[in-house]
Amino acid sequence: MSSQDVPEFGDSAVSDSDPLAVRFNFLNTYARLPERFYARVNPTLVAVPSLVKINVELARYLGLDPNALKSTQGVEILAGNRVAEGSEPLAMAYAGHQFGHFVPQLGDGRANLLGEVIAVNGVRYDVQLKGSGRTPFSRGGDGRAVLGPVLREYIVSEAMAALGVPSTRALAAVTTGERVYRETIWPGAVLTRVAASHLRVGTFQYFAAKGDTEGTRQLADYAIARHYPGASQAKQPYRALLDGVIARQSNLVAQWMLLGFIHGVMNTDNTSISGETIDYGPCAFMEAYDPTTVFSSIDQQGRYAYANQPRAMLWNLTRLAEALLPVMAEEVGDDEAALESAKEALSAFDPQYEAARSAGLRRKLGLLTERQGDAALVEDLLERMASNHADFTLTFRRLCDAAADPLGDREVSKLFDNPVAYDSWAAGWRRRLEEESTALQSRTEMMRMASPAFIPRNHLVEEALSAATEGQDFQPFEEIVNVVSRPYKDRPELLRYATPASPDEYVSHTFCGT
Repeated sequence: MSSQDVPEFGDSAVSDSDPLAVRFNFLNTYARLPERFYARVNPTLVAVPSLVKINVELARYLGLDPNALKSTQGVEILAGNRVAEGSEPLAMAYAGHQFGHFVPQLGDGRANLLGEVIAVNGVRYDVQLKGSGRTPFSRGGDGRAVLGPVLREYIVSEAMAALGVPSTRALAAVTTGERVYRETIWPGAVLTRVAASHLRVGTFQYFAAKGDTEGTRQLADYAIARHYPGASQAKQPYRALLDGVIARQSNLVAQWMLLGFIHGVMNTDNTSISGETIDYGPCAFMEAYDPTTVFSSIDQQGRYAYANQPRAMLWNLTRLAEALLPVMAEEVGDDEAALESAKEALSAFDPQYEAARSAGLRRKLGLLTERQGDAALVEDLLERMASNHADFTLTFRRLCDAAADPLGDREVSKLFDNPVAYDSWAAGWRRRLEEESTALQSRTEMMRMASPAFIPRNHLVEEALSAATEGQDFQPFEEIVNVVSRPYKDRPELLRYATPASPDEYVSHTFCGT
């Protein structure tokens, strides 16, 4: 592994001439990479920036002053009308397979990476504006974002973080006072997104497609230094990088599956090297369990349906391996050996994913030990849920109560079209629980921390977005953010947020909003 052109990740002094700059304390390692990695471009000014929400908890975690962010100067920075001291705005270059079709140049067409900050725990994060105007990668687009999708990303990304899923997060949302033209006219907005980084599988594909092996090497060295520092000590650092990304993504997709989350647009440019969930476009949480569920209006063939997500992720990781092959070949000195090494790395995805999923499903059923027959018990339940249209989230949450008291079985069975389908399964489950030695309270607490009471239910998300975009009423948005930020705590007064959509409320399609 070469250290040439790899930015240093140590501390750096920042001028204290501007209090806002001190609070951001940008340390911009990506901007130190060669110019072909990005385009330097400032955000485009907006007409009348107005604050919708500051994520106070996240701001403090990043070492930022929430009150400063709420000030006039702070809102100007979050809208793109002012460049903060220390910021070096840029649009990142990347490529990507979109629904299986390769596009050699995508890039940040409506985003600006303002810089990097060090959180209070010493972790480095990107701060990016999304919807901040045209860049050289806009491909004819207006570079703007619509208020509805901005608020959707805020809601769902914060829900995912609260659920314990690695995710980008929303620091702020502002309106622009401008109109954005899509199928119709919508209010414009800018999201401030925070991520461990915005490196994607598509970033590696960008250089691989150009035959730029040196660029691939520099990018891989940067990814190792920032995300997988232990790989630098490995005999084959680039193979170790691939191993690390595969491990994180296999666990990430398992978490999605355990929560009924459907990303909706799992393109390679939406697959993060850091292992975070990124780009919440037509995403949604499944209600009635059905492995074939698709919400995305642009996924006409079901490529990224719920059950297809593990296969889709392995496909994406195979594209990463292909992009890394030239530098892997250099470290082993042979093209064929590099190919076999990549295949070996990819073969670890399935067992890692299955192990993470199986362990999560056992926790949801209160099973701390692993015994023969557990997998069949779980799959039997899922099949009965699918054929009886049982709500995914509620079924597992009510199983927590049933595990504590058999009288709880009645509430679970009500979720099934045919309650007997649950009752006959529950008899076997209870026999299996008797084999567990864990104290009842510990078991049910574990189950409750594996099965949330609240998810961002689609009809309530859409209700909040409609109120904000059509009536400038942000109270429903505030309420749902509050609910999903504490997903594992029972709050009977919020029963509405735990209740599946009625037939007339059901949302069958979600939209990207780009």
